[in-house]
Amino acid sequence: MLGCVSRLRRLVRLVHHLPLQTSLLLLFLFCTVSVFVSAYFLYGVKRELEPSGGGVAGSEGAPAIYDDLRASPSRLLPVRAVSGGLAGGEGGRGGVRTNPLVLVFVESQYSQLGQEIVAILESGRFHYRTEISPGKGDMPTLTDKERGRFTLVIYENILKYVNLDAWNRELLDKYCVEYGVGIIGFFKALLETQRALRNNVPNFTFNLGFSGKFFHAGSDEEDLGDDLLLSYVKEFWWFPHMWSHMQPHLFHNQSVLAEQMLLNKRFAREHGIPTNMGYAVAPHHSGVYPVHLQLYDAWKKVWGIRVTSTEEYPHLKPARFRRGFTHSGISVLPRQTCGLFTHTIFYKEYPGGPNELDKLINGGELFLTVLLNPISIFMTHLSNYGNDRLGLYTFKSLVAFLQTWTNLRLQTLPPVQLAHRYYNLFPNEKDPLWQDPCEDKRHKDIWSKEKTCDRFPKLLVIGPQKTGSTALYLFLGMHPDLTSNYPNKETFEEIQFFNGHNYHRGIDWYMEYFPLPSNTSSDYYFEKSASYFDSEVAAERAATLLPKAKIITILINPADRAYSWYQHQRAHDDPVALKYSFHDVITATHDSPVKLRVLQNRCLVPGWYAIHMERWLNHYHSSQVLVLDGQQLKTEPASVMDRIQKFLGLVNTVNYHNILAFDPKKGFWCQLLEGGKTKCLGKSKGRKYPDMDPESQSFLREHYRDHNIELSKLLYRMGQPLPSWLREQLIHTR
Repeated sequence: MLGCVSRLRRLVRLVHHLPLQTSLLLLFLFCTVSVFVSAYFLYGVKRELEPSGGGVAGSEGAPAIYDDLRASPSRLLPVRAVSGGLAGGEGGRGGVRTNPLVLVFVESQYSQLGQEIVAILESGRFHYRTEISPGKGDMPTLTDKERGRFTLVIYENILKYVNLDAWNRELLDKYCVEYGVGIIGFFKALLETQRALRNNVPNFTFNLGFSGKFFHAGSDEEDLGDDLLLSYVKEFWWFPHMWSHMQPHLFHNQSVLAEQMLLNKRFAREHGIPTNMGYAVAPHHSGVYPVHLQLYDAWKKVWGIRVTSTEEYPHLKPARFRRGFTHSGISVLPRQTCGLFTHTIFYKEYPGGPNELDKLINGGELFLTVLLNPISIFMTHLSNYGNDRLGLYTFKSLVAFLQTWTNLRLQTLPPVQLAHRYYNLFPNEKDPLWQDPCEDKRHKDIWSKEKTCDRFPKLLVIGPQKTGSTALYLFLGMHPDLTSNYPNKETFEEIQFFNGHNYHRGIDWYMEYFPLPSNTSSDYYFEKSASYFDSEVAAERAATLLPKAKIITILINPADRAYSWYQHQRAHDDPVALKYSFHDVITATHDSPVKLRVLQNRCLVPGWYAIHMERWLNHYHSSQVLVLDGQQLKTEPASVMDRIQKFLGLVNTVNYHNILAFDPKKGFWCQLLEGGKTKCLGKSKGRKYPDMDPESQSFLREHYRDHNIELSKLLYRMGQPLPSWLREQLIHTR
């Protein structure tokens, strides 16, 4: 509000608990009375209330005041004079330069608020003139000779004043300044726009975010706006921001973060703001992605949050690739941009000119965003609803354009229902793909400074199982520059992050398995999880988080690997392996018991080396992948370690020939320690189970024949040597 509204700021704060309609009526009445009271005492003019018998009683010049009210008859509503109204004195007497007449701009003859304004004026015995809010060039005459025709201007919709063309705006402003005339305006645009949009978008509702610390923290006029907005609290949806709009990733203690949220929740309850929508948004996308675990935990604990949204997953650009994901029980929906930012507040000053905004709306990027996305979520800023109200302009124009040029049927759903709808359409997006935050500057800026990407491993030993990966893990641990992960209580030396449920715990959980990096540049972290090799998801997940990592796989004769796995399961008292022979397992048919077929798959499928290698090579360049001969690792581990050190590009090299020795009695490779002591590491020979039966050998040779041929072709393309066992198999095939 403008003009005399500032005089009422204290009173409004005392009565902000009153119903909106009552508050507005009292506000307007007091403002109007204050204008006349101020004029009386300022100019020392004596005013008298005189009955007028249906007209305006006053001096001889009074009838002349209304002579020109007949102008523009097509746009003017009737001028009403009420008995007992204020009478103006003689023209110019006592220095009064305006006539005691209120100019009221209404939206239409029948608008509800316009009628309420008129009722107040009539009950207060004020003379008024109503006119439909002017368009370009339709401002009524404001002066009569040296005298102002109106002592107060009222706009039913203040936006009509804000959006006046430059000529009429300057004319009215100059008049108000020169004659000391105030302007009262009412602003209901947000609610009116919502109602208008519901004509084309069923259930359309603005979802308003709040940071309670900033309530009544602005100018007096802004504080009045806070009260006005809260008086319509039930008309909108509401979601919590942070209490002080702080970025959550700056809070490293979950309890402190929760305390900030509790302050906001207390504010919401004190002001009747609903807190059960199950939706929240973090300032600047902080903590949503990259994930800050403390934020998710605090959201669930304080607010019971089930849905949020962000523009940052997987990246801000290109926008068409934004996706959703679920983490820690909270659905994260993709949010789109609409071309409005905190600094875009004036239509004529829109970057590139106002035509650029209109292009976005009318067939441009914003239009295509809605057209190509079955679900669109937009978030704008408070500043977009002040000044030129570009937020309202943009979405009203967008909906109008969509209705004109498409057959789209638009609707609005509450956030939780919207999340259900989204994941019904895109169920595969529930699983996230974690990325390296340091690969995207925007992500790094909203990632905790207490975290570092140097904690991620640079080497993955991916298996497969029963090929010697544990022995290699121990050999690598002998190198002073190579550091493995901490052990897992459930899976021992393996983290098994990329292929199982641990992946959904997030990268913070993953990083906790590696030590904080030292100041030396030689730190080289690695992890070994043998189940990564044949996983359908591990390669993509690993490459997304660790795109520069080196990959090592160890391959032995797939028939030997299958038999070794079967014996491993028998050693661990697997009832299926104990019940069925190896030949029964590998030759099981489709109608065999389910558990038998599961064991069969675990025996046979990992040995389809070419298929699994192709999957990894789809995500990693061949120069990042090293294929080791498992047979050579058993017999010549030092030579294999020389090759690995060169592959990793280690500056400090270790001569494994001097630190490894084979104990023929125990059948183990051992590490030579100081003082002549040894530490035996792994088994190299001496099976404790019988040889594979000939029928099974024959069956597996045929089963893996084509797979081995494809593997040889793949290794040739990679420029890597064929393992000795593969050369033998190819000779038998010929």
